[in-house]
Amino acid sequence: MSELISVIVPAFNEEGNIPEFCRQFDDMIRGADKRYELIFIDDGSTDATFDKIREAAERHDYIRYFRHPYNMGLTDALKTGFDHAAGDIYVFYPSDLQYRPEDIPRLVEPFDRGADVVTGWKQGKYKKKFVSTVYNSLSRKIFNLKVHDLNSVKAFRAEVVRDIFLRRDWHRYLVVLALDQGYKIDEVKIPLYERNWGESKFSIWRIPVGVLDMLAVKTQLSFLRKPLLFMGLLGSICFGLGLLVGLVALYLRFVLGEGFRPLLYLVMLLAGVGLGLFILGFIAEGLAALKEELSAVRKKLDAQLYRDRDKQRPTE
Repeated sequence: MSELISVIVPAFNEEGNIPEFCRQFDDMIRGADKRYELIFIDDGSTDATFDKIREAAERHDYIRYFRHPYNMGLTDALKTGFDHAAGDIYVFYPSDLQYRPEDIPRLVEPFDRGADVVTGWKQGKYKKKFVSTVYNSLSRKIFNLKVHDLNSVKAFRAEVVRDIFLRRDWHRYLVVLALDQGYKIDEVKIPLYERNWGESKFSIWRIPVGVLDMLAVKTQLSFLRKPLLFMGLLGSICFGLGLLVGLVALYLRFVLGEGFRPLLYLVMLLAGVGLGLFILGFIAEGLAALKEELSAVRKKLDAQLYRDRDKQRPTE
């Protein structure tokens, strides 16, 4: 029996694109050598998006759909899709038709060569190319990535998603988090097309949010692995500077006979900051240990949940 591919499609106010997306998807699976299911997540649309999805599901038995009561964001939409997907491989695909369903088999093909995660590499001209290029260049340097694009379509083996906890807006770092877990990453060039209907959901505010999220992910994957080591190093530097300033103050006072009170204040400040950093390090170390324990418990519960669901999955 061939692998089942779950294509997860978040949609927010895309009523004009849903029928054509479904038509193209149906054309794609007719010639595909794998089994597919299509899962729509209506993320609180205020237009007729949900009605269009429901109409498509009535015509095609491989379509399932879920609805958020309000717009919860792309990460939560994907998590809803992951929770209900029955496939061996999950594919994230947007509903705006800037990526065509005909390219989904190309995105899935590297799994036959042992890939665990496959990310698309946008090809063609698009309006946000400069911003995307800068962002992806920074990401490659900060996270030591080999792939070119974090903001394109993606596909993952189901177990990859089960091993990763996603915070809000961290969907764009799925590849980074998977790499950190030791999974094999591959990429495929995927054409990007102009939007024919609707408006882009991109906002200028996503740029600073993306940069801050990048720093947050880097902090979690690097500094917070051993927070006491990081904080202790900074604390030691502060104590060392405080000791040096104290020796200078003593030299001025007892050798040259000149008192300089601001140096005393500086010694107190550096010593206080150093002590505070050590205390923060101990607290962070405890939180890191607690996080690891909770993560282990979550993985065990998720594994049991997926085993139970696999037992209930109909066989062919």
